[in-house]
Amino acid sequence: MLQETKLLLISDDLDQRKAFGAIFDFLDEESILTDSARWQGVVGALESSREVLCVFLGGEDAGTLLELVRDVDAWDASVPIVMLGLGNVPASWPAEQRQRILCRLELPPRYNRMLDCLHRAQVYREVYAEASSGRTRRETNLFRSLVGNSRSVHAVRQMMQQVAGTEANVLILGESGTGKEVVARNLHYNSDRKEGPFVPVNCGAIPAELLESELFGHEKGAFTGAISARDGRFELARGGTLFLDEIGDMPLPMQVKILRVLQERKFERVGGNKSIEADVRVIAATHRDLEAMIAEGKFREDLYYRLNVFPIEMPALRERTEDIPLLINELVMRMEKEKRGSIRFNAAAIMSLCQHDWSGNVRELANLVERMAIMHPHGVIGISELPKKYRYIEEDAEVQEMREELSERAVLNELIQGQAPVISAEQALPEEGIDLREHLANIEQSLIEKALDEVGGVVARAAERLQVRRTTLVEKMRKYGINRRDDAGS
Repeated sequence: MLQETKLLLISDDLDQRKAFGAIFDFLDEESILTDSARWQGVVGALESSREVLCVFLGGEDAGTLLELVRDVDAWDASVPIVMLGLGNVPASWPAEQRQRILCRLELPPRYNRMLDCLHRAQVYREVYAEASSGRTRRETNLFRSLVGNSRSVHAVRQMMQQVAGTEANVLILGESGTGKEVVARNLHYNSDRKEGPFVPVNCGAIPAELLESELFGHEKGAFTGAISARDGRFELARGGTLFLDEIGDMPLPMQVKILRVLQERKFERVGGNKSIEADVRVIAATHRDLEAMIAEGKFREDLYYRLNVFPIEMPALRERTEDIPLLINELVMRMEKEKRGSIRFNAAAIMSLCQHDWSGNVRELANLVERMAIMHPHGVIGISELPKKYRYIEEDAEVQEMREELSERAVLNELIQGQAPVISAEQALPEEGIDLREHLANIEQSLIEKALDEVGGVVARAAERLQVRRTTLVEKMRKYGINRRDDAGS
């Protein structure tokens, strides 16, 4: 069960209510099944509308459904609505009602699509609850790399809390992609300078001959092409925070000028002689080993100690793999909020990702999640869906999981179509009870044998019909003692 919540189905079609009642029972989801005339009285007995995770609407014509959507919206404006078998939401519906539809389920619904709708409903409820609870909204792109329960992430959060409200210079160390700018932005938004600007500068991306003008600005005619005066980043960041990213890539001559600004809190534009106050807080970051660069004469030691008043070291993702499931969940939730798709990763895929080296750290993980959402929209990502470089678990390690998924999918599809050789919801269990695993295994074996019969015993083609890998099907056949030929030519 996703949570201690209920699924509400409103439909005047009795057969549809029975079918979905069996489906919800199979998914271990508590449900309320009612018709359009009685649903308000039924939900009136609940302590709160928050007890309902989502509402399924079906068995009606488009006009009646529109009225139901309006009534549900009046009852709880935050409950997600799932439409059953309507096709596209009619264009004639008002935009307000069309936007209330979270997703649609074609009938009969597919197993993965059903789980995806429930997953999205849960996320929708959580996001809406957070937005309406009065809690401070998180700024865009903040905290993405700070999600996690590992000791190293807790240490980073604690250090940020200690230094955020001060004027101390901060030096953030860590590999590329670990979230150094995320930390810098958080420090700014939790400081007394939060009303001022946050101005980032990538010192490694600006040519050395332009860096001085970029930081300090220039006067008209200071050099060829300076057709007008221009403010530098120090001026643009007045009253706020200047973030010097990749400070380790800054040329030595420029390091001297930055040191002078930090010491005197003043600077001059290129080509000018008027001193300008540097009313900024400086936060620097680098992925380089500055102490080694000092030993090699590539970085000034005095500047290092000026910047390194309060160091924060960002852990690499491979050092906190226990946070990967939480990071994936955060990334997927953000995609859903931004309407860029939704996916789920099964346990085997997450285990495999935890074994990856992650040279690109959280940025690499974010790119992977987005790529999977584009390639497999609303899908479940397993080992076989991951790019080869992320596969550290053999496909056979998924056999047990795939066996259970095939059983669940088979039973669900048969329940929907009313053809399952199973005990129905209305039928009493035998007095001696029933072995559920054995019951599901019998269904699975029957479906495998049926698929093999339909394709003349060719294992590869039977695997395609059952939508599993050939190696998975071979393992299942070995389990049940089924002997068939492995290819069309044998």
